[in-house]
This record gives sequence, structure tokens and C-alpha cells, in this order.
Amino acid sequence: MFEESKNKSFLGFDFSTQRLKALVINEDYNVLHEADVEFDVDLPEFRTAGGVVRGEKGEVTAPPLLWVKALDMVLDRLIVAGLDFSTVYAISGAAQQHGSVWWSKDAEAKLGSLSSDDFLHTQLASAFLCDSPVWMDSSTSADCRALEEAMGGPEELAKITGSRAYERFTGPQIRKMFRTRPRVYQAAPRISLVSSFACSLFLGKIAPIDLADGSGMNLLDIRTMQWDERALKACGDESLIHKLGAAVPSASDVGPVSAYFVRRYGFRPDCRVVAFTGDNCSALAGLRLRSGWIGLSLGTSDTLLLGLTEPAAPAAGHVLVGPTPDAPYMALLCFANGSLTRQNHRDRLVGPSWEAFNELLRSTVRGNMGFMGVYYDTAEIVPRRAAARLLQASGGRAVQAGAPAAEARALLEGQALARRAHAEDLHFTIGPSSKLIATGGAAANKEFLQIFADVFNVPVYVLGEHGNAALLGAAVRAAAVWSRDAAVSLPGSEPTLTPVATPYPDHDAIYTPMLARYRQIIQEMPRLH
Repeated sequence: MFEESKNKSFLGFDFSTQRLKALVINEDYNVLHEADVEFDVDLPEFRTAGGVVRGEKGEVTAPPLLWVKALDMVLDRLIVAGLDFSTVYAISGAAQQHGSVWWSKDAEAKLGSLSSDDFLHTQLASAFLCDSPVWMDSSTSADCRALEEAMGGPEELAKITGSRAYERFTGPQIRKMFRTRPRVYQAAPRISLVSSFACSLFLGKIAPIDLADGSGMNLLDIRTMQWDERALKACGDESLIHKLGAAVPSASDVGPVSAYFVRRYGFRPDCRVVAFTGDNCSALAGLRLRSGWIGLSLGTSDTLLLGLTEPAAPAAGHVLVGPTPDAPYMALLCFANGSLTRQNHRDRLVGPSWEAFNELLRSTVRGNMGFMGVYYDTAEIVPRRAAARLLQASGGRAVQAGAPAAEARALLEGQALARRAHAEDLHFTIGPSSKLIATGGAAANKEFLQIFADVFNVPVYVLGEHGNAALLGAAVRAAAVWSRDAAVSLPGSEPTLTPVATPYPDHDAIYTPMLARYRQIIQEMPRLH
């Protein structure tokens, strides 16, 4: 039944905040099938809003059984879509970062003895001790401060783990559980991230945490690739290292798919499971970023993904272990003022038309005759600044407003300058082989991408394969690890990139002085502590 198939396919999942998505690609990395389950709509019995349950004092959780039942549903939808599971040679996945899953003592035995006659969710109903704190949870401020203090301050913690302490990170979340719900902490033989939890469902046993997602916990030493003893001690007791288990490289084959999936869905017994990782890490893999390349996701908030050869100690943003051999480390910079801020000022300047906004841009010159602006409609994350607007005419003179065309260009040049300045703070260097790959809604705006090409002095491309880089990255990682281990070259392994903008030769003379001015402007803005 499972002879060598000519049509090999690879299956990726994305356990995101609001839905579970599945994607199947072939050897050319072309999309064959897609399916998704929207939690609020398809699983109303869990009473989520936006995929989560909000509690008091900043607590935000999700029931793990919701994700299990969604997997039952999405697999059935793949059958309806026409997927023959016997063609799937490897599986991997992505998941929302920073969520933690607390397994019950008999959970692993349940995973290893599933009956193919029943759904996963009916057999795993008692496998979890509590709902999972997720990345939106902001209830651990005291635990963050205590962790930073135990490590010698936020800078020292960032130097070791790649980030200062953040409320959503799993280390502070574990510390809060240890402190406020000791029975749950003591009763859990294992703690997973959402990614390794999802991987466990396919593996039939508790899957290891991968190094890329594991480095977003404030617990992993990103240089030694081991759990840091001081951080573990600050967040739990001597049992915590056993609850987490050993972390593995993200490009690891962690075993064959469990017998449950072979019997129930017709998977190949030799279908491989590749370690699941976090969604941002998976997006870097989906974009196939290499060291010196830049990924730019232009969404509600803008996210800059950078492939690094060496880790830096970030004053802002995060440095993670890279999910692919092409980028040993990755930097993640999240800018709160992204598409919503652009849209707000478009509406203010010209009304609800991007074409009219682009006409304003076309009527201006690169460098904007020295007119600059920083527009924070909401408190900014990188750098940490309060909501504010600061405009300057040429020569640095502060002004209240400018002509609509000047403000349109100032908004976008200011955003591009910010992305470059904070990338440089992480010792990211632009070289002759550097390129910027843009995704997200605003990547359709060529005028905007031209500004990025000039400010960064790199050619800008868009990915021609799939709009969801994290979901594509899950399937791509499954294919890449399988092909590496099978010593088989797959024709689709190089990304399909479409060039959209190249820098003008006068970029350096215009934007290097503006970069220095941007740094001065943000020093004058009100800080967040």
C-alpha cells in the first residue's frame, strides 16, 4: 500500500490565535490543498472571543482541548478537500508563540495508546491540568521584574536569553503558576509550548521543545543552546528542567507519525514528524531568509525578521535561535505602529484611498526636502515610547504640521528609517547579497516598498507562493528536513521571488543623515518604562 509514491507531498499546520490552518505542498512547493477551522465560529462550545478567554487582571488563556478538537476537524476537512494522506512524507507545524500547555500525569500514556475508532478530543479530554496562558496575557509584571532581578537586570537577562523579561513570555508565566497555583505546577510532569504540544499530538508522545521557539521563553541560553540554571531557579524549582525536557534543533526529525494517524487517516507508517516551532520562526523559514536577508511583514503591527550569524544583546526586540541552518540566529522586531497608523493618516490626509495617497507620494522627492516625522498613534514597542507625533522641517526645526504630500512621505520614510535604525542596533549589516522580502497587506503598495528599497539600500521582493509565511514555513520545513535526511533534492526549495523595487544611487547621501536625525528625534520623545 505504501510503495514509493511519485507524488510526494508535505503537510504543514499553523495553530494560530484565532484559527487552525493546514496546507499541503508538493515537491515543487506548489500548494495542493488548504483547510482551516475558525475557533469562535466552528467551535462555539468553548466560548472564545478571538480564540481566547479573557479573565481578570490581564489574564488571557485558551483551552488546549479547543486546539485538539480543531485538529480533528481540520483533518476531516482535508479529506473532503481530496488529500490522500498516503502521499504525505513529512509533517511540521507552527503555533502562536509564548503559550504553555500543562499536561496531566497520564497524558503521555493516553497519547501512546489512542484508539483509531475515536476522535482525539474525546480521548484527551483529561490530558490537561488547566487552560493555557497565551501570548496576550499581561498578568505577570511582578514575575518579570523578579526574573530580571534574579538575573542581574534586564540587560543581563537579554544578553543570556535574547530578550528582557516580557509578560507574555513562558518563563514569567511558569513563575506565576509556581507562585499562585502550586498544585498545578507540582502535578504537571511536563510543560509544553503550544508548538511542541501540537507536535506531540502527531508523535504519540510528549514532543521536545525546539530551540527557536524555546528561545522565546526567557529561559534558554541562546549561546550554549541549554536551559539556563539561574533562570530556571528564578521561575520554578529543581523539577523544572525535567518538566521542560531537553530542547532540540528546530530542523529535527523527532520521529514517525503515531499509529493512530496511520490507522485512522491512512498516513504512511514512515511519514516523518519534524519539530514544530513558533509562528514568527516559521515565517522566517517560509520566506527562506538567510543571514543578511530581511523579512518585513506589513500588518496591523509591522514585524521585521532578520537572519543573523551571531546573537546580539537587544536593547529592544528579541534575538532567537534560528529555525533553519541558513540563519543560525534570528532577530524579531515588532513595531506597534504599522498598517493602522498608516491608514489613520491616509484618511486624515486624503480620505480612504491608497491611490490618492500614492499620488501625494509621487508629488514629493526622496528625502522630502528635509521634512521628517515620527507618528506614534499608539504606544510604540520598538523603541519603547508613549503615543506622540513629532514633526521637523529641514534643519531640525519643530513644526505642528506640514503640507499633506510632505506628511505622507514623512510618515513612510519615518517608518522605514525606524526599521533600519533598530535593525542596525542588533548589529545587522547590509551587504551586497542582502535583500528585503515583504509580505502582508501593505506589500501590495509599490510606492511604499520603493521607500524601503532606498532607506535600506537593498532590492525589495515579494514572495510569489503564499500570503501566510508562517503556514507556508511549516510545510516548507517538513519538506526541507525530509529532503535533507533522504538525500533527495526537491525542485521547489528556492523561493519564488518577484522583484518590485531597487534603490536609487543617491540613497546614501539622502538617508544616512536622516538616520542620524531619526535617532535624535526619538531621544526627545516621551519614554515608556
